[in-house]
Amino acid sequence: MSWIILIIAGFFEVGFAACLSKARTTAYPVAFWWFLGFLVSLTVSMYLLYKATQHLPMGTAYAVWTGIGAVGTAIVGILLFDEPTHFWRLFFIFTLIASIIGLKVVSG
Repeated sequence: MSWIILIIAGFFEVGFAACLSKARTTAYPVAFWWFLGFLVSLTVSMYLLYKATQHLPMGTAYAVWTGIGAVGTAIVGILLFDEPTHFWRLFFIFTLIASIIGLKVVSG
């Protein structure tokens, strides 16, 4: 169950990064709602990370949480924000995914 909580926390990390990006590029009053989404996502993500670390090693949980956030944010950037895609960027995204899976395998 802790791994599921950690994965959900990682998805909320992607949410707070995406909301922050949208809040940065929009004007008030729309930016207010994106900033509110950022705060809610940040709060939920941190709380779920805290819950996951009650049963998982801190170093593993934090690495997986940031990895999910980094990969997810990169994918959201590519799909929604027209960020560049090229071989090396995709290669390193897949390297991060492999590292996250590796941490899960060796941590049990």
